[in-house]
Amino acid sequence: MALRFAYNTNGVSNHRFEDALGLIADSGYDGVALTLDHHHFDPFAPDFERRTVQLAARLERLGLGLVVETGARFLLDPRQKHEPTLITPEAQGRARRLEFLKRAVDVCATCRGEAVSFWAGVPRPGVTEESAWQWLVEGVKRLFEYAAARGVVLAVEPEPGMLVETVDSWRRLQAQVPGARLALDVGHLLVTQERGPAEAVREFAPVLGTVALEDMKRGVHEHLPFGEGDVDVPSVLRELTRAGYDRLVCVELSRDAHRAHELVPRALEWLRERLPTGAEVAA
Repeated sequence: MALRFAYNTNGVSNHRFEDALGLIADSGYDGVALTLDHHHFDPFAPDFERRTVQLAARLERLGLGLVVETGARFLLDPRQKHEPTLITPEAQGRARRLEFLKRAVDVCATCRGEAVSFWAGVPRPGVTEESAWQWLVEGVKRLFEYAAARGVVLAVEPEPGMLVETVDSWRRLQAQVPGARLALDVGHLLVTQERGPAEAVREFAPVLGTVALEDMKRGVHEHLPFGEGDVDVPSVLRELTRAGYDRLVCVELSRDAHRAHELVPRALEWLRERLPTGAEVAA
């Protein structure tokens, strides 16, 4: 089974949305990882339902699958990056994040996407770990009920510096919300240095909801084009193939939007040149 690749729209943020989708499709990708944002399908702009139906039709015409990403930096608060979250102390802030995530679920359902990926957030100063975990579990349970009713897969992404930072802390959350899947960003494993990327793919393959892929230097949280960091990408591709992973593998190069016209096609070419052979998969 051949791996399927998508490109994250946070890496084409200087393009108009329609142009970004066209570039990704024309470059040969199988899907798009859509980061909902003010410039790329704002979920709070007017006519949300009508626009979502139009998006579904556009993706179908382009032959693109979909993963919905929710990591927009200033969509909910123009003065605080990534705030509010599910662990924000103010109840109205947590409700605002939950409403956003529910709209992400709606987009995924209407467009027949594969998953909604989201993270926990960074605990505010003075917030105890106990309180943060309680708020997180409450929010994820409510979101899971909403997503389950719409047939949408939820995948929680461990993010360096956040409450759920490692795959082990993801396991802690999954123990309390069993239906939650793992959104594995391969590069993050080199930042937290908890496991090797290929090792993590082998261990968590049965519960993967989506996978993000990029290069990254060990200990530095900076998304890099392939070949510029320390990630052994071919070994990750080999383990995903061995596992029979059939969901989208999403390229995330959020810092390189200024050269997306070059990197979008180049990244896919680089990956395809390193896809494992049958003998490598069987070895």
